[in-house]
Amino acid sequence: MEIRVLRYFLTVAREESITRAAQVLHITQPTLSRQLSQLEESMGVKLFLRGTRRIVLTNEGMLLRRRAEEILELVDKTERELMEQDEQVEGVVAIGCGDLRSVQKLPELIRTFHEKYPLVTFDLYTATADHIKERMDRGLTDIGLLLEPVDLEKYDFIRLPVTERCVVTMHPDAPLAAKEYITPEDLVGVPLIMPRRPSIQGEIANWFGDYYDKIQVLFTSNLPASSAVMANQGLAYSINTCGSADFWDQTKLTCRPLKPELASTCALAWKRQQPFGTAAEKFISHIRKCLTEKEMQEKENS
Repeated sequence: MEIRVLRYFLTVAREESITRAAQVLHITQPTLSRQLSQLEESMGVKLFLRGTRRIVLTNEGMLLRRRAEEILELVDKTERELMEQDEQVEGVVAIGCGDLRSVQKLPELIRTFHEKYPLVTFDLYTATADHIKERMDRGLTDIGLLLEPVDLEKYDFIRLPVTERCVVTMHPDAPLAAKEYITPEDLVGVPLIMPRRPSIQGEIANWFGDYYDKIQVLFTSNLPASSAVMANQGLAYSINTCGSADFWDQTKLTCRPLKPELASTCALAWKRQQPFGTAAEKFISHIRKCLTEKEMQEKENS
């Protein structure tokens, strides 16, 4: 299967028309049709359902689309890395992170690195720690800012000195907004939004204790920002890390801490023994240097 043909396939999937795709690709329609037919024949499955107005992907076609996007993303990333030169470092450093307070540690790291290597750019991908780890394992993401608990056995990492506290997010007019803090008993009998990550759900279940069997989960969500939209509409109370709550409009959303407190930490991690491009390697060295120096300075001042 050629990379060129995968690009053809994705263009057709996006345009939903062989004619339009051929125009975008600057090839003839018969040539494109022949390439797609050969692709289907080589894979032994039907990838498209051809209608009168548009073509749509079959289930097999949708699976190939997901995998083709991953393959081409990795190919493009590899090509960029091979073109980097140590004397004049350039390229893209891919960072994955969640909606976390620890993200506020990244701007200074990026700013000081960019002063030294102005041709390097950054790709910031927001997702849960589990999804980011999958991308790191596939070589699609260089560095992950991961909310614990998370298995870091295969990674080198630096744990950040930032506490990620869980809060309950709600509309300012919600009944529980009048409380100073939220207890497990307060959340019995009200609709809730829970984080999707199983490990975080386990932490929250332990926090609820005997009340866990009495709660009503209306949604699960992978990021606090999505939960905040639902909470703003009064659909449910969201249990999430405070993350970027400091930057939210306090007239539309309010957060209350949990009692007893439920908190965690984050680790800035990268795959052990992973071959990185020059830009990513230098940024990892920059992270080690900056965070180690800062830790030593804080110890001296304490």
